Amino acid sequence: MVSARRKALEMLWRGSCTVKAWQDAEDPVTHITKPQEVTLHENLKCKLSHKALTSASSSGGPAIIAEQIKLSLGNEYKIPAGCKLIVTQDEVTEEYSRSGKPGIFMDHQEIVLELFKKYA
Repeated sequence: MVSARRKALEMLWRGSCTVKAWQDAEDPVTHITKPQEVTLHENLKCKLSHKALTSASSSGGPAIIAEQIKLSLGNEYKIPAGCKLIVTQDEVTEEYSRSGKPGIFMDHQEIVLELFKKYA
């Protein structure tokens, strides 16, 4: 049963995501097992948020500005390290990789992401 808190959170989630991983999988025709991209979850409701982080340079140079990208979604989904997340929100689709251990909360989880470059 979904709690009232979770329903309230989901009202803010305006995105959807697909989770893919590089795993050994058997080809149904040849029955040969080889590494390939496998979809773990599809069309999960989520919310992508961006936070600009600024830190002063210790060398007296310009301040370093970084961006933290965080994905909020249901805590019932296991998102393995090193997987690819394809997130669509506000008609924009981007590919990300999971960079950190998820923060698990009572009704959701939050995962810090990086732009996807390649599988680890």
